[in-house]
Amino acid sequence: MTPTLLLLSTMLLESAQAKPGQAPVPPAPAASAAPTPASAKPAEQTPAPAPGKSAEQPGPAVASYNPEGRRDPFVSLLGRGQDPHKSGERAAGVPGLLISEVTVKGIVRDRSGFIAMIQAPDNKTYIVRPGDKLMDGSVKNITQDGVIFSQDVNDPLSLVKQREVPKRVRATEGRG
Repeated sequence: MTPTLLLLSTMLLESAQAKPGQAPVPPAPAASAAPTPASAKPAEQTPAPAPGKSAEQPGPAVASYNPEGRRDPFVSLLGRGQDPHKSGERAAGVPGLLISEVTVKGIVRDRSGFIAMIQAPDNKTYIVRPGDKLMDGSVKNITQDGVIFSQDVNDPLSLVKQREVPKRVRATEGRG
């Protein structure tokens, strides 16, 4: 850029930054348009106090939030519900299992009806009866072909609060 063009652009920039009612800043002398050494730092200027305010007042006031019965918008909404999947500790045995994790390995008939053998992800086998509670539901019914679970729906927008999840006995390898 030429020195004249640089001087002109500086003047336009300064006049655009001037506040209404404030006198325009006179242009800098042509000698200051020359590059300055990197070690030279501009002097820091403190802004003049606004009319009616003294210079000894502290910085801006601290903002506070008064919810007046409303939700605080700065508090995260994640992790606020009672989601059983998120809890770190699980109960031991069948009450600590999720319906999606179990596999039905067998059905046995006794005097009171059917009972089912289910397998957990850690390859432990448990016996369940109708009405037994799991972490996210319960055993609703056991038939000779499989188990019907009643799973709690954890979606606040869903109209249905429970759904049936049927799981059939898995055929083992080598069985025809």
